Amino acid sequence: MNNSGIARRGSSRIALTASAAALVLVFSACGGGSSDKGSPTSTTAGTKLSAATLNGSGATFPQAFYETAIAKFQTVQPDVTVTYAGGGSGKGQTDLSAGLVDWAGSDSTVKPEDAAKFKTPFLYFPTVAAPITVSFNLSGVKTLRLTPEAVAGIFVGTVSKWNDALISSTNKGVTLPATDIVVVHRADGSGTTANFTKYLTKAAPTAWTLGTDKVVNWPAGQQAGNGNAGVAQIIESTQGSIGYVDFSDADFAGLRSAAIKNKDGKFVAASLSGASAAVAGATLNADLTYDPLDAQGATSYAITAPTYMLVSTTYGDSAKGNAVKGFVKYVLTDGQDLAAYSGFARLPARILSAAIAQLKMVKVG
Repeated sequence: MNNSGIARRGSSRIALTASAAALVLVFSACGGGSSDKGSPTSTTAGTKLSAATLNGSGATFPQAFYETAIAKFQTVQPDVTVTYAGGGSGKGQTDLSAGLVDWAGSDSTVKPEDAAKFKTPFLYFPTVAAPITVSFNLSGVKTLRLTPEAVAGIFVGTVSKWNDALISSTNKGVTLPATDIVVVHRADGSGTTANFTKYLTKAAPTAWTLGTDKVVNWPAGQQAGNGNAGVAQIIESTQGSIGYVDFSDADFAGLRSAAIKNKDGKFVAASLSGASAAVAGATLNADLTYDPLDAQGATSYAITAPTYMLVSTTYGDSAKGNAVKGFVKYVLTDGQDLAAYSGFARLPARILSAAIAQLKMVKVG
């Protein structure tokens, strides 16, 4: 897996990357981006926003996209400063709940008992989608096909050798060693973990016994990394390892990933087109959340995850509130042209239009 069009950035993910800045120049010079008509036309650049600083934190899954979108947004709204600190979906939810940030990124929905703790009610704004890869590092093995039951067994610990029958049965002609599988998972509260475990609960309910949440009780002896980049780094440096990593970070680390058997019985590799196919048929809920995991469709990638911006319903500071609304609108319009560059699938027009319409529910001043 090596998609040269995907944005590159350092593992610290603190500063905006040089590649994102270069993209800004390219888009500015061309006067726009993709000719894809999947998103409505933006008017963000035509409305000058007052000076404001917007701090965000949360999911590392969409961080490459947000960094790129922030860099471009700040060229059209130079008086607005936007930051995004990552830290995981759990941190983003907690920070917004406590009023420590102005917006948050999350790949998972907020539990009702946690939503009740928010100082100010919030709204979900879906932004992009992407595959969660099952990435591996196994000498001599370039391709791998896994069923949901095999993936569940690996991460539960019932499948512990690379030549286990659950793996070898779908990989005829591939020489698999009789060596231990080194499993790598997230150490932090993660929306990627929540979506990965939710997928296994749906697709392999008998084999998967660990439940679904941002943090689960993993078996002893597994390795853990902070953020998607941390998991990717461990896999990259550990022979015989396997873990779940977002598409962008897996590509950045140069990892190979398995083709996963989808609901239609087809083995489909992680790709943006596979993610788009999964999202296309998803039902949009009243709160604008949706579930593309284990989607039907011959070309759908099975472990496709959504991600959201969490935004408060009211902002007492008018400049800040208008800047939040302006940035969200940018992400939902012109920002969609940046999605594929960063390793994400843009959302279909029906979802984007609903999200833009919801902006009127954010009250300012």
